[in-house]
Amino acid sequence: MTFKPIETQRLIIRKFKPSDYTELYDYLSDINVVRFEPYEPYSLEQAKREAEFRSNSDEFFAVTLKDSGRLIGNLYLGKRQFDTFELGYVFDRNWQMCGYATESATALLNYTFATLKAHRVIAECHSLNYRSHKLMERLGMRKEAEFKQNIYFKKDSFGNPIWQDTLQYAILSSEWNRKE
Repeated sequence: MTFKPIETQRLIIRKFKPSDYTELYDYLSDINVVRFEPYEPYSLEQAKREAEFRSNSDEFFAVTLKDSGRLIGNLYLGKRQFDTFELGYVFDRNWQMCGYATESATALLNYTFATLKAHRVIAECHSLNYRSHKLMERLGMRKEAEFKQNIYFKKDSFGNPIWQDTLQYAILSSEWNRKE
């Protein structure tokens, strides 16, 4: 898919470049940022490989400040069945609580519904990730499900799964278009 960068008032949403690895490392190495993610904090070498991978992926988008070009986070948009897409996001702790996640996700949702002709967009998060719940609600998404102990990414010292609860939110194209 050819993706043309999206500009918002303060941001540019673009494809990743391999050279993004140092700023990607800045936030993916932060335990507080990745605590609800399915991976441990990244090393610099892992971030370098990840930036290379993302630069060849149609599912990851770099969120950069328009005035400086600094990478402050990323969005994920994965294609699913039945014209459904899954939205995800991770932002540098230094740039959280500034409205950047809402601004960038809104722009990507506009693109997803208008250009990709999505019928539905879903997003999931850990049940304790309150900031993520609030972001999905600001985007106009509704909570559709609360799954109890449905997934695990880590195991305890005895090799037993550490189960976690997740929430699923969604919005339909018709709902998004009414919102606009």
